[in-house]
Amino acid sequence: MTAGPDRPSVLVNLLWCVPGAVGGSEEYLVRQLYGLTQQPAPQWNPTVAMAKGLKAAHPSLADRLPIKEAPFSSEHRARRILGESTWLRRLERGAALVHHGGGTAPFTTRRPYVLTLHDLQFLTYPDYFSRLKRAYLSTVIPRSVRRAAVVAVPTEFVRDSVIDEYGADPAAVMVVPNGIEPAVSTDVTPPNVLRGRYDLGSGPIVVYPAVTHPHKNHAFLLKLLAGPWSDPDLRLVLCGGVGAAEGDVAATSDPRVRRIGRVPDADRNGLLAMADAMVFPSRYEGFGAPLVEAMALGAPVVCSDAACIPEVVGDAAVVRPLRLDAWADALVDVRERRDELVTAGHLRAAGFTSEVSGAALAAVYERAVGL
Repeated sequence: MTAGPDRPSVLVNLLWCVPGAVGGSEEYLVRQLYGLTQQPAPQWNPTVAMAKGLKAAHPSLADRLPIKEAPFSSEHRARRILGESTWLRRLERGAALVHHGGGTAPFTTRRPYVLTLHDLQFLTYPDYFSRLKRAYLSTVIPRSVRRAAVVAVPTEFVRDSVIDEYGADPAAVMVVPNGIEPAVSTDVTPPNVLRGRYDLGSGPIVVYPAVTHPHKNHAFLLKLLAGPWSDPDLRLVLCGGVGAAEGDVAATSDPRVRRIGRVPDADRNGLLAMADAMVFPSRYEGFGAPLVEAMALGAPVVCSDAACIPEVVGDAAVVRPLRLDAWADALVDVRERRDELVTAGHLRAAGFTSEVSGAALAAVYERAVGL
């Protein structure tokens, strides 16, 4: 995106986004910004204030937009909050708009500002959060929502939650969907390489790409393996970082489980592309980007009916309540309907691109400044 003095400037605050530590919300914001640069007639000059290390994690973003990398680490909340009130506040001078991407805004921030709120999971599942973090979010999020010109959310589910919980003006809460990059379908490791690299055998595989956070519900899949999913040739491939529920996975003695941790994007894409199914038993999502990525890669999806998940997949997935009996025949179902589900998945995923996401973000900025 070329600079232009006739286009208003926006400072995007990604200081909260510690590389590899915040799950899908990291990709959500990065892809929106990619999409903003893809608009046919760009109306904004964004500058991105990044947490230390994020530039190295997303070098192509630095090729597209001006980057200001913080001189301090954001791994500790208190240090990041201090940095937002000092270093970031200086950067805000001269910006027509500030965009806070992490669900909270500093009390001293310049206005008007846009607030991206990914979800309200801390209200639905408070036990998944420490007492200190619950207290912080319960205090700062409502204030941030009240003072925001526009609140951007990933789904109608989150939009309704924000309006109902905080009494927000419906006109000031706007959906900016997640977007996937075209490379997700082309940067793919071949199946024969993956079977050897991760000891997958020659049988069917199902893949769950998720950090082992409690709400991701990995234990549900392990119970299925111990019960109705008894095929000895089946492999359950779990990829993603370590979360608070890692012990559920570590405790299993089932030799069919492959816990492979974080893997290169090409391997992750390849695993999805070759899978009998991408399984997604999550209890809560604000969006659930792996759902769209799997559909784009031709993996049939079996998912829960929780939160926003049915909204995201539409009629392009096998959606079941989180009961073992409801999932017992799910793999049989997807094998019988594979062609139908793959076709529907491709069509569904085509509506979730970074360009679409960027256009929605541009509309949010325009609403925020009254254009």
